[in-house]
Amino acid sequence: MQVANALKAAILTKVFKPGDRLPSRAELAKQYDVAPMTVQSALRELRDDGLIVSRQGSGVYVRERTERPVGLRPHIERAFETDHVTIDFAGFSGETLHGVLQEPLDKIRIGRLTPQTIRVRMLVPDPTVPWSVPCTVEDKADSPAFRDRMAEIMRRHTLAIIDNVTELADLGLIKEATAEIRVHAATPLFKLYLINNEEAFFGFYPVREHVLTLDGQTQPIYDLVGKDTILFHHSTTDDNTSTGSQYIEQARTWFDSIWDTIATEHKR
Repeated sequence: MQVANALKAAILTKVFKPGDRLPSRAELAKQYDVAPMTVQSALRELRDDGLIVSRQGSGVYVRERTERPVGLRPHIERAFETDHVTIDFAGFSGETLHGVLQEPLDKIRIGRLTPQTIRVRMLVPDPTVPWSVPCTVEDKADSPAFRDRMAEIMRRHTLAIIDNVTELADLGLIKEATAEIRVHAATPLFKLYLINNEEAFFGFYPVREHVLTLDGQTQPIYDLVGKDTILFHHSTTDDNTSTGSQYIEQARTWFDSIWDTIATEHKR
């Protein structure tokens, strides 16, 4: 407990900052003059408190408890340093994902990153069917004009992702690259990113009122707001029963269940 408390104090006072890698178990055992098993027990206490995460083959890191969308960028860029990259997204427009993918894809084009395969899957709402939200403020009804507007934004970002990813394989820069969109009739009230089946970012879409001009007329709309949504970060650990590992497993199970059942191929 003394070792755990010392490490906890170092984390809470930012001696070890969010995302920092802790010294190895052997280094900590030497530093605190205790047995490695004592260090392991101390780290288990910190993990149970949600202060650290273990990444298999990489080490123990200070947990990044919450991050805004900009915090997603370094995690996705790091994912492209592996041989096989998988990114699953469930949400609304894919605008944030489109933005954060640009830099790692550019690095592949100039040879600075060299993954062998990339697979991107995107689950978005079907713009051809009425949505429960966004909706009109007056009667909470679907707005076809607003839906058409959002469909264009969604189409622009998701199709750009597909073109940018698949181009890498066409140019012979990587062995295999696929990117797919599937649509479903449910309105997403949250966004989810699964990265290499090892990390997840989850955030809620709050509903806010906006006054927009649609087809030349002013229209109050209840809209989903996602740009400044706080994303909660989860990652797998070397303990399959940890909260992080179970969260990733359940998030992947949920995504696959929607993808394989009610989601249908998006037609360009």
